[in-house]
Amino acid sequence: MADKIKDAKIIFVVGGPGSGKGTQCEKIVAKYGYTHLSSGDLLRAEVASGSERGKQLQAIMQKGELVPLDTVLDMIKDAMIAKADVSKGFLIDGYPREVKQGEEFEKKIGKPCLLLYVDAKAETMVKRLLKRGETSGRSDDNEETIKKRLDLYYKATEPVIAFYEGRGIVKKVDSELAVDDVFGQVSKAIDAL
Repeated sequence: MADKIKDAKIIFVVGGPGSGKGTQCEKIVAKYGYTHLSSGDLLRAEVASGSERGKQLQAIMQKGELVPLDTVLDMIKDAMIAKADVSKGFLIDGYPREVKQGEEFEKKIGKPCLLLYVDAKAETMVKRLLKRGETSGRSDDNEETIKKRLDLYYKATEPVIAFYEGRGIVKKVDSELAVDDVFGQVSKAIDAL
């Protein structure tokens, strides 16, 4: 089964909350036929399914603990195998959050051909998230929580980006621009693969 995804094109997508990476992922899916997999969405879907694994995950998350790395990887791998026949490639979103996760991913699944870094200034992300909070009703879209989330994001992702820069596969796009201009940069990076 895992052979099906051995040669798959894998892109890690990294970007802070409010960086616009969700929008860019949607555009990549539409233009290139990739499958967009977000570890957070997979976890939420598993819990909602009421499966045995979902129940265990819910218990872990309710305690505020982190879901074990192996579990997250298994879920990503299962989702990739399920879509292998119809997908041109995979966007792995919000993962890896640390270098060790990237290394484990490569051992169990495969190597990324690109790390797409959707970069926006901190104040831009704060503004976008506050704006989203006006309409989303998400309780975590308030200024104090947003700043905490950004701090955590920077601390976690800087080493990851540095690690893959060492391999020469990081493409940083400037997400301060208009959505279509950002996608222009993204397309160039994917077309070069």
